[in-house]
Amino acid sequence: MNITLDNLINVVKSYNPDEVDIVRRAYEYASNLHEGQYRQSGEPYIMHPLNVALILAEMHADRDTICAGLLHDTLEDTNITKEDIAHHFNQNIAVLVDGVTKLSKMNFSSKQDQNLANTRKIITSITDDVRIIIIKLADRLHNMRTLSFKSEFKQKENSLETIEIFVPLAYYIGAYRIKSELEDLSLRYLKPDMYKSIEEKKEALEEDSNVCLQEMLFTIKNILDNKNIPNEIKVRTKNIYGIYKRLEAGHRLSDIHDLLSLKIMVDEIDNCYRTLGFIHAEYHPINDKFKDYICNPKTNMYRSLHTTVFGPDDRLVQTQIRTFDMDKIASFGLTAYWDINRGQARDVMQDDLKEKFQFFRSLTEINAMFGDNSEFVAQVKNELFADKVYVFTTRGDIVELPKGSTPIDFAYQLHIDIGNTMVGAIVNDEYVPVDYTLKNKDRVRIITDDLSFGHREDWIDKAHTSYAKKKIREFNGT
Repeated sequence: MNITLDNLINVVKSYNPDEVDIVRRAYEYASNLHEGQYRQSGEPYIMHPLNVALILAEMHADRDTICAGLLHDTLEDTNITKEDIAHHFNQNIAVLVDGVTKLSKMNFSSKQDQNLANTRKIITSITDDVRIIIIKLADRLHNMRTLSFKSEFKQKENSLETIEIFVPLAYYIGAYRIKSELEDLSLRYLKPDMYKSIEEKKEALEEDSNVCLQEMLFTIKNILDNKNIPNEIKVRTKNIYGIYKRLEAGHRLSDIHDLLSLKIMVDEIDNCYRTLGFIHAEYHPINDKFKDYICNPKTNMYRSLHTTVFGPDDRLVQTQIRTFDMDKIASFGLTAYWDINRGQARDVMQDDLKEKFQFFRSLTEINAMFGDNSEFVAQVKNELFADKVYVFTTRGDIVELPKGSTPIDFAYQLHIDIGNTMVGAIVNDEYVPVDYTLKNKDRVRIITDDLSFGHREDWIDKAHTSYAKKKIREFNGT
């Protein structure tokens, strides 16, 4: 769809009418600078930053973020400077634009060195201002939507980078809608035949299941309306890439219990649990498919109740029950704070990242440990962007660790003192060696002794995470 400045202005006006003038001015400034530049599709280059800004506005981004979206390519593709942007707009916008701008190839001896440095810049920018990552995600999303104009080699190269770097970043900030679309777009170019096959099966399944889902939606909505519980219910089908990953893991399509979902939003937490009771009274649940992410949120702050039930015609249907605010965070992650914490969103985003998101500390440690860009990127991919395991403390809290982690990593994730005084571990009520490989849903208890001489030096080889290895070295003075 060809969009115009009016499309962007109308969205901004709907939630932030006072900032329309500066957004319009940023567009005109960028449009003049990009005059005479064209994309490979043949359209004027300004259409790209305009689309990026619209993606941001649809998330209800703040003024500075939208302006930075409009200006995000000006430092790289025109003759203006960061100081020029600060002079014409403000310092915050200038910092955001500089944050998303690639490092100049003049500073590097090879294209590979430049790419590694830019990847590091993108990943670590989240420690300074998460809005830089959000702009980069919007930028990548529009580039992936228009990837058909690139060569087949560039299509696959960009798609692989998207899966390896941008999808994990979207996951970590909880931006599920962006994550899902990036996954599907990447799969379309990496495995086109597989993508088309799954797409056809998904469309057939949606058509075949429509009567069942609409019947359940009508029944549940009637129950909630009769109980005077404010609600909204939507039908959801798992994204194509999510289905692909399950099939690749050896599952059959019929085994994927969350293939079909009803997303049920209510007004408050108490009504989430009441709704769960009403659903279980109407439809038989599968006991081992119930998860309470309200009591135990995911590590990216996703909160919801999940229960899989037998719907009409014996179809398995997952219901996801959450409040309206939880749904905003489930769909948009930290970007939902623009709606929930108006005016203070950026500070709340940054504070929550530091205090609540487990990956933030790991990223900070890896950044401090590895000066070489190649080693840094490799470690981030192996430790942060690789598959995860989710294990429980004795109190039932969820701890996220990279696959391959041991009780040593778990201990240091809890606290430095627990790691330094650890003498053993119990997993699922059984003693295990300290190099035991943790698995999903393991319940882990660390045995400590304040009078112990600490861990042995060979534990550094039995730890998996950079953080644990670093703390062991510090403890041993090496």
